[in-house]
Amino acid sequence: MKKVAVLGISGSVGESTVKVLRRFPRDFQLTAFSVHKNWKKAEEYILEFNPDLVCISSPDLESRSLGSKYKNTKIVYGEEGLNEIATSSNVDILVTAVVGATGVIPTIEAIKSNKDIAIANKETLVTFGPVINHLLRTSKSKLLPVDSEHNALFQLLESKKSSEISTITLTASGGSFRDLPIDQLPHVTIAQALKHPTWTMGPKITVDSAGLVNKGLEVIEAHFLFGFSYDQIEVVIHPESIIHGLIETTDGAVLAYASHPDMIFPVAHSLFYPQVVPELLIERKPSSWKNLSFREPDHSRYPALNLAYEAGRTGYTAPAIFNAANEVAVELFLKVQISFLQIPDIISDAIHSIPISKSLDLENFMSADQAARRFVLEKYNKGVAIC
Repeated sequence: MKKVAVLGISGSVGESTVKVLRRFPRDFQLTAFSVHKNWKKAEEYILEFNPDLVCISSPDLESRSLGSKYKNTKIVYGEEGLNEIATSSNVDILVTAVVGATGVIPTIEAIKSNKDIAIANKETLVTFGPVINHLLRTSKSKLLPVDSEHNALFQLLESKKSSEISTITLTASGGSFRDLPIDQLPHVTIAQALKHPTWTMGPKITVDSAGLVNKGLEVIEAHFLFGFSYDQIEVVIHPESIIHGLIETTDGAVLAYASHPDMIFPVAHSLFYPQVVPELLIERKPSSWKNLSFREPDHSRYPALNLAYEAGRTGYTAPAIFNAANEVAVELFLKVQISFLQIPDIISDAIHSIPISKSLDLENFMSADQAARRFVLEKYNKGVAIC
């Protein structure tokens, strides 16, 4: 039986992980998890799974009272609590499902502790890709991608040598505004941005999807996961979200991974790996897919995608700046302090204004992350609603 820890259990990936744990109680035991602020959800899962360790990463006074309530569960708090879960001797595989840069340090600590990691946190590899890959070379950890697109590519690539691959392709739904006339984009609202046509996700990643920033982050992540050059990594809009990844072999054949759009598939694959998931998860016959359509991304609609490729090709600390600037910009958009179209403008401003450092020291990447956040806040956080 594998002992599982989940960072970010109350989010969409965390909830999908819980579905898998409930489905296969003889195969997995939830020994630890974290929530951000939702301590009531934490209590529900404590009562259901009786874990050894629970972290509330952003505690309030009420949540701090939980420490004396449960005899068999230790309650910890903040970043130190996340790191305690990541290094716990009672964890075999860590699911990193927290949003943003919060997941980076716990992932690094888990690698140092030789844990297998089911990674759903894009920002870890985007921000610290060279550092993570260096650590993995001296660790027994396996990094298993949980994002549906990366998990699809992971499965497709297992049976192929890199020399046999011409390109790999990430599919994208196109987000909330994929069919909206471009001239209406300056006036879109937060409510419109959060109406994703396919997936149910948190607000940050849903806004990212609307501008295809999430796919830009995934391009950079794919580079570090699979080792392909940016010229070999492509993106295609696929509104039906049935095909999650494609690889083109050197002879021109294209292999595709298809499944119903449900995160239970990549989560279950990652938890069972290298064993095969032993039973049917969801049955959807190909005849139910109807038409599958694909189109090239319109870069005038999605300018951040080109910026992601630029940051990736620049390398070093450029992806960290891209990610941090986007995180702050999205937060400002959700606080109604900037417009939706300002998000790529802010990212561009940051990556073209902040010096790129070529040092591969961990602290250097952390400094670049913080510099980008300060840059955006100082220049754009006016505290005045404009949309």
